[in-house]
Amino acid sequence: MAIYAALIIFFIILSAVATILVGMSKQNRDGNPEYEKRTSGNMVRLTSFYVIAGIIGIGIMLYVIY
Repeated sequence: MAIYAALIIFFIILSAVATILVGMSKQNRDGNPEYEKRTSGNMVRLTSFYVIAGIIGIGIMLYVIY
């Protein structure tokens, strides 16, 4: 079961990093100049989604284990 926990954590971290890289990409900034003005709000929302999804995922995993 520790392997499943490690995989879940790995994918959560990987998806968070990928989202940040996409959000900060030059193509995204050029395509949507308004995005730069709202970066902090966007990052807070995205981070909140990842934290909530991580907690739910770990909770479900613990429920299945025990």
